[in-house]
Amino acid sequence: MTPRTTPDPDLLRTLDEAEQRYLRSLPLEHFMEATDHARQREITLESFAVIREARPDVQCFNELLVQYPRRGRKAIGQVVPDNFIVIHPEPIQARGNFSTHVQPVGPFLVLEYVSKHTQRKDYEQNYDLYEGELKVPYYLQFYPDNQELTLFRLGPGGYKAVRPDAAGRLAVPELELEVGLLDGWVRFWFRGQLVPLPGELVRREAEMQIALDAERAARLAADAEIARLREELARATGG
Repeated sequence: MTPRTTPDPDLLRTLDEAEQRYLRSLPLEHFMEATDHARQREITLESFAVIREARPDVQCFNELLVQYPRRGRKAIGQVVPDNFIVIHPEPIQARGNFSTHVQPVGPFLVLEYVSKHTQRKDYEQNYDLYEGELKVPYYLQFYPDNQELTLFRLGPGGYKAVRPDAAGRLAVPELELEVGLLDGWVRFWFRGQLVPLPGELVRREAEMQIALDAERAARLAADAEIARLREELARATGG
């Protein structure tokens, strides 16, 4: 839904009140998170922060309440994806909630990670919401416990699983992105290249520094050997 230039203050107040009611309704177990679940969200956030350097229009959100109008119902629809992506050339302004009533675009890709160690969300219900109500173009589900990764793409008949390519990756062409499993985690390939994580960049820099130091030491040793040979040659020739 395209937002108004100046959102209706009454609508904004209604959306904020709905956000607060949702927050108060959450049980305590909602705030408990398994480590594998947290690690995957961390990987996703770090990866899309790198991607955004090349694609500023690709914006990633984390555990943010999505609110949306429900056709034929007065109550506002609400769901909290683990992560979701929007495509928009300008920075999205969203604090406590992302309400499609006033946002220029809706979620383009939703990512959820289902662990047996946490039952914070009804993922089957979420699937129906993303497909039938929000109509999110892409929906990714990852089960860390059994290493099951599925990417759904919305079509005329609803969600259909995306087939992996020869490398076993799942493509999201609109984002110039491929998704796949690597070392037990969902990783992202942007324009054909694996998106590095901060720890990997630090290790790569350290390895390069070690190689440079070794090269410098070898060069100094070679210069010293050349100088020694020249001295020997000078003594032998009486120079």
